[in-house]
Order: sequence, then C-alpha cells, then structure tokens
Amino acid sequence: AHLRTPDEARMLRQTRRISHIRTAGEIGALLLEAHLIKQQHPLFNQKLRRSRQLCALRMHGDRPEVVYSKDIQFATESGLYGLFNSYRAAQEGLRKIADQHKLCYGALGLEKLAAGRPCFRAMLHQCAGVCRGDESQDAHRQRLFTALQDLQIATWPYPGAIGLIERFTPERSESAQPSHPHNVQIHVLRHWCYLGSVTERQEAATLDRVSAGFDADGYKILCKPLLSGRAEIILL
Repeated sequence: AHLRTPDEARMLRQTRRISHIRTAGEIGALLLEAHLIKQQHPLFNQKLRRSRQLCALRMHGDRPEVVYSKDIQFATESGLYGLFNSYRAAQEGLRKIADQHKLCYGALGLEKLAAGRPCFRAMLHQCAGVCRGDESQDAHRQRLFTALQDLQIATWPYPGAIGLIERFTPERSESAQPSHPHNVQIHVLRHWCYLGSVTERQEAATLDRVSAGFDADGYKILCKPLLSGRAEIILL
C-alpha cells in the first residue's frame, strides 16, 4: 500500500532498503508490528507508540473517575471502561457519551453547577434533566452504566500466560513449495501483552518470564480472536 500512495512520496524518497519478517498469519504480523514500533520509535508511525498516560474510566459512587494503567493492572481489574491515551482524551470520551445519551455534565463531574440551578444543556434539551429533577439519580446512573457497557475492558480470561497457535495456510499456487519453519508459530501472550513468537512449545516457557504490562494495542488485536473462542490456544 505504501508503494502505491502518492501522498507518501516524501517517505518513499527517504527509503534505501526494504526488508521483511515472515509470520504465520495476520495476528502475528499485527502483534510484531505493534511491538517493533514501540521498540524502535520509527518517524512515521505515531499511533502504535506506547502511551505513558494510558487511562480508563471507573465508577466511583455515581461518577466516573479516570484511572491510570501505571497505578492498577488493567488486564485483571474489572469495571474499567474505555482505553484513552491521556486524561484529556478520557474527559472528551466521557463528554461524547454524555452527548449521545443526554447525560448531565454536572452529574458526571464534567462541569460545576451553581447551587439550585440546572445545567445549561438541560435548557437546550441536550440533558435529560437529572440536574433539575426531571429524572432520578438512579435512572441517570442506570443510563450511564448502559452507555458504558460498549466500552467495557475485558479482563484477561486465563490464569497466566498462553500460546496462541497460528498456522500458515498456503495458496493453491504455493502448495508445492517446501514447508517453512514459520508456517506454524506460537505467539506467547500474557495480560493482553505480546511477549514474542516461537516455533516450538518448549521455547514458549522462556518468553513467559519476560516482564510486560498491559498493552492497549495488544488488547485491540487480541480481543476478538481470544474472546470468540475460535483461536487455537495452549496454556503455559
């Protein structure tokens, strides 16, 4: 795709060499790409760099609060919603939820209300009116919980590290080619974090000792294949 995109001509003019690493399939390729970007900090790849302010929303009484991955283990903590790269992004995410579901900025702690006065959005019918008694606190809280469900972070569903087995399926034209050592890979994962890939199960145990925290990109890549139950998994 890069070689066909005129908008990236400047990047292409700076290219002197192109190399590749073979993987058994798309999951391995996506995990490796995200890992290498965090490791090497390439100039043109910004989105997959590690965020030092990774945060989420968690209910504290009637209001959501912002919590950080440096303080709690996102992979095992339940009741977390959304993944955001900064406090400001988390606040913007909460405003978006409020706008979509007519929730009150004041009740969510996004703005300070004057005593005995409703919020400005209630007068514009953009808030359902919990701030002026049009709905109960319980009803507002329940609507907030319902709105947050789509953003809920799934906890790591295994007791420890696992190996996700990915097998290369050759095209018909490649069926006569000799087998390649990377036709089968075991991707070693723990707490939604990619620890590396091996070709033999015996090697996987060595990667399980690698220290790693929660990785938002690994979570986004792995959530669907792991939670759907379609992936071939071994416990390590």
